[in-house]
Amino acid sequence: MSLDFTAIDFETANSSPASACQVGLVRVRGGEVVAQAGWLIRPPSGHDDFQEWNVRIHGIRPEDVHDADTWTEQIDRLCAFAGADVLVAHNAGFDLNVLRRACEATGLAAPPYRSLCSLAVARKTYRLESYRLPKAAEAAGFGDFPHHDALADARACAQIVIDAARRTGSSDVDALSAALGVPVVHPGAPVPERAVA
Repeated sequence: MSLDFTAIDFETANSSPASACQVGLVRVRGGEVVAQAGWLIRPPSGHDDFQEWNVRIHGIRPEDVHDADTWTEQIDRLCAFAGADVLVAHNAGFDLNVLRRACEATGLAAPPYRSLCSLAVARKTYRLESYRLPKAAEAAGFGDFPHHDALADARACAQIVIDAARRTGSSDVDALSAALGVPVVHPGAPVPERAVA
């Protein structure tokens, strides 16, 4: 076995978890980044109002997603990239909730991904004053990056898990989970929600 996973990050248009407006995806194989992709998403109808708070955080505006694929038009592309991987995200409960809620809002069945939270991994791996993504990524050797750009955030998240696996001598996601006592969450398990990516 080897350290294989897909890191994922969503940005949202507003406080609705269904309001995905950007996704970033980073594929890791054998502990190395081998592919990455990111794109804008036109949020589902009824969840497509861009709140000033969110725009201030990520800089994405309604006009930026006007010609972007809708959730239903892009979900197959997302799933094709991630395959059957464990999805890794910083505060995975938020990102997996976006995936589920956007599917619910568009009448789609949510793909049954397992997930690992890089925030929980960072808390067990580093001693930091803050475990926010920029601080945790810096501890993992991933320096300055444009925080709240979904692709950059997914890349930072991937680096945290790669570094934690190296430090613990873990050969795969399940071994890392066991070494740190951080669970791999299975589909349908309750996860905490967060208002903004």
